[in-house]
Amino acid sequence: MKRAIALIDVNNFYASCERVFNPALKGRVVVVLSNNDGCVVARSAEAKALGIKMGVPWFHLKEEARRHKIIALSSNYALYADMSNRVMQIIGQYAPTQEVYSIDESFLDMTGLPKSHADIAKDMRSKILQWTGLPVCVGIAPSKTLAKLANHTAKKKLLDESGVCDFNALPADILEQTMSRIEVSDIWGVGRKLSARLIDLGIKTALDLRRQDPEYMRQQFSVVMEKTVRELQGHACMELEEVVPDKQQIISSRSFGFPVTDQQSIAEAISLYVSRAAEKLRAQQGYAGSLHLFIHTSPFGDGAKYSNSMTVPLPSPTDDTMQLIGVALWILKRIYKPGFRYQKAGVMLGEIVPTGGQQNDLFGFTAEAGKSARLMAALDSVNRKMGNGALRPASQGYHSPWAMRQENKSPGYTTDWQSLITTY
Repeated sequence: MKRAIALIDVNNFYASCERVFNPALKGRVVVVLSNNDGCVVARSAEAKALGIKMGVPWFHLKEEARRHKIIALSSNYALYADMSNRVMQIIGQYAPTQEVYSIDESFLDMTGLPKSHADIAKDMRSKILQWTGLPVCVGIAPSKTLAKLANHTAKKKLLDESGVCDFNALPADILEQTMSRIEVSDIWGVGRKLSARLIDLGIKTALDLRRQDPEYMRQQFSVVMEKTVRELQGHACMELEEVVPDKQQIISSRSFGFPVTDQQSIAEAISLYVSRAAEKLRAQQGYAGSLHLFIHTSPFGDGAKYSNSMTVPLPSPTDDTMQLIGVALWILKRIYKPGFRYQKAGVMLGEIVPTGGQQNDLFGFTAEAGKSARLMAALDSVNRKMGNGALRPASQGYHSPWAMRQENKSPGYTTDWQSLITTY
């Protein structure tokens, strides 16, 4: 039986989420900005048509924004995460095996489903649009890499405008003709550097790469490239991951809304970052064995430059927010220097081991492990019920002078009672 892997991808996800609750944005040029409204991280179709690139600093677009009436919005991650969860729940109803690949992409294994796969995909698109207001495209193929290309074909409307492309249903000549129209740089896992090397070898399209000998490509590149070629040839080398693997490192960092000069403000920011990282650590039932902290000034401008970092191995792996904050603030005292305008700070929890798999010490962090576990469970429970940050360490402060700049953030339409849309 031929495999049938579907990739469902929300079109222009961030911009589409904003349009669901603000119909006035439809047809307008919309970009969504990164933390502190710095760079473009998402674009509407209209913005892409203008040639606006991902990652371009917003201040570089000010003149173009005035000329084309570009609407710039601050990232609203709570809204995007909630809308993503709704879409993924709908998708999961259509097949027994699902892999949530990213916030706006999901794989499904449709192999063996009795109905036409294209018909299932069309019904899925219709239901997602009706229930969430978000447009999606679906690509179906015998491997994940080909499913990505099929989705690309549907999005670019290379064959039709249905929003669904089933490579399994295409005649061989039409499939090859379609793949000849897709640049090699558009293949999943082939980045800018690899595509440049492939083009030097005369491999310019997806069809060109499909026709290569897998063993030869392994010798020239790596085993990953060999798998990519085999997947393009219709052999599934990557199975769906139903359970997301635990992270080996957890990073929490952010640029400040404006330059920060005093140590206390940086300490408050770091306390927040550690708290967020520790929450994620406990969610995956892990303990951290080391903590890395960094601070630095802006690499741009004429001001004095300074950056420093330090990694500290912990006496015993822990998930206790208070203990981790204590270590982070100890590091800060040693790497902070007065007289600089700091632009960013961050923490990384490393050497993560599963709960119960840590080597305990006799006197250190684990001396009161039971009490710590109960305290962290209570902290997480309160914040889940009352909202993120409702209960927090005092070291985070109250005024947050280092908070992100989000001048054009939309309301929390689906996560905040005060932001619910009302009609009169």
